[in-house]
Amino acid sequence: MSDDDRDRWDGRYRSLPPAEPDDGRLPTVFQPFAHLFPTDGTALDVACGRGTAAVWLARRGLTVRGYDISPVAVAQAGVLAQRCGCTGASFAVADLDDGLPPGDPVDVLLCANFRDRRLDEAMRYRVRAGGLLAVSALSEVGATPGRYRAAPGELRRAFSTFDVIASGEADGQAWVLARR
Repeated sequence: MSDDDRDRWDGRYRSLPPAEPDDGRLPTVFQPFAHLFPTDGTALDVACGRGTAAVWLARRGLTVRGYDISPVAVAQAGVLAQRCGCTGASFAVADLDDGLPPGDPVDVLLCANFRDRRLDEAMRYRVRAGGLLAVSALSEVGATPGRYRAAPGELRRAFSTFDVIASGEADGQAWVLARR
């Protein structure tokens, strides 16, 4: 990612108020399925932002590693985890243009509001057998096409080797929840 992109994301995160302990939650589209997320094991939060979903997963009992391009977001995620007493959540800066950082397969892979088709294969292989994949992205469905928007049916196709639990596309957002 370019320095301009990183600076833009840093500026966006600087402009937001600090996340509060009660902000730790799953992205809205996955909240009806919260009961399907495991209460132990490991998780990867790709493009974790301020860490609200990672903190929710850690509070649930998972050991979570979150990555984001923005050092500001990663610092805020660390502060949120500390304020929540989440010793099972850790965060690091990573340029996802270089691919997923190396690591073992996980029980949960969450990627919310971020889309890079080049990561699909690595994401599929990063989820262990029986693990859960939760991906949401901007969509062309109900919105205008764009570089970072998923085409109609794209997420279901990208993760078609998984057992889809639920998915949707509307109002400019696409999402899929699936088990490997």
